Amino acid sequence: MTSPASPSSTAPARPTARFTPAASRGRRMAAVLVSSAVVAIVAMSVAALAFFIGNGQTPAVFAQVFGHFALAAFFAWALLSIANAIGATRAWFLALITGLTSGCLAALIATSVMVVASARPVFGPAALFVVGSLVSLNLIFVLAIVLGQVFLAPRVMRGILDHRAERAPRRLALVRIPASNLDEAELTHLERRPVDQARADEQWDNYCAALVAEGWETVEVDAAPEMADSVFVEDAVVMFGDLAVLTRPGAESRRGEVDGVERAVRSISGLTVERIAEPGTLDGGDVLKVGDVVYVGASTRTNGEGIRQLRALLAPHGYRVVGVPMTKALHLKSAATALPDGTVIGDPALLDAPSVFERFLPVPEPEGVAVVELSATSLVMSASAPRTAAMLAGLGYRVVTVDISEFEKLEGCVTCLSVRVR
Repeated sequence: MTSPASPSSTAPARPTARFTPAASRGRRMAAVLVSSAVVAIVAMSVAALAFFIGNGQTPAVFAQVFGHFALAAFFAWALLSIANAIGATRAWFLALITGLTSGCLAALIATSVMVVASARPVFGPAALFVVGSLVSLNLIFVLAIVLGQVFLAPRVMRGILDHRAERAPRRLALVRIPASNLDEAELTHLERRPVDQARADEQWDNYCAALVAEGWETVEVDAAPEMADSVFVEDAVVMFGDLAVLTRPGAESRRGEVDGVERAVRSISGLTVERIAEPGTLDGGDVLKVGDVVYVGASTRTNGEGIRQLRALLAPHGYRVVGVPMTKALHLKSAATALPDGTVIGDPALLDAPSVFERFLPVPEPEGVAVVELSATSLVMSASAPRTAAMLAGLGYRVVTVDISEFEKLEGCVTCLSVRVR
């Protein structure tokens, strides 16, 4: 178990490659070198293969011309790299001119080297041979360089410059700062005890810090300083993938909390927003998701019409809603929650029908019924249930404990204090 630390131009059909401010200097250099290399290698391969096929597929001839075209490709790569570094791929006609110039120069240099290596002076007939090679030996190489520079280099450069490594999806959690009159929050099954506001604020900070430490980005809903229960943000909205269902709380004093939560939800892109309408009532604390099954507590805060509306909203999304009678605790998730593997944990003494769950595991402490799934292998739960924490750790989970004792005085738990959006 661990505990969190406190937070503290023309021819538009042809592609062009453009340098953008977002690309680093290193990435721009890589784009230049790689695109030039791709063009040079392709031209070398095409020219050597064409010469090999055109000369009866003689291996000795292939070995000789391959070395020549490899040298020409090297010079072409160097020349293209210089040209592309200063923007030769910005427009098709610049790429055309650059490809023709670089291809011809590279072919002439490589052929001159071949002539010198054969111990013949580079003048007279030899010079004519070098120049004439542009329309014989080196013709296909030059053409391949031109076509590669115009059509291939810009695509390679753009692919490198525009590439962005895939990022892990954002994991968002809605939270809401405690109200200044927290101690006036609604109570149903517990006797009222004094609430230490300063300590509650500190515990809320540490709860948020635990989420952040585990890779969750907290999104603060607008504060509601005069709505005592507003810190229990879970009751105002329930998430089902990209569907957000705004609730209609069972306690009339809490219905004003939904407006601020709605603004926060609508500020998150990609979400579809629905709501429970009068006369239905639904508290998010009564909604327990286990795979594609949604258990909904029929409590003093959630009525049959609310469950019916939720069932109608979720059916098109593949969820099956199961009603669960609740008379012994405020909400269903005051008595039971689910582990990442789908096992429901809870206190049988607080449940009217624990047999409704396919897999049920009783916990040794009432405060241990609530866990928040941080990942497939980690959970956050109340520090008030050390034996339950030890039991879950023994099942292979990494358990993060947080002190929420001031909120437990108000029938709150770790699930109540946040809404995991994704």
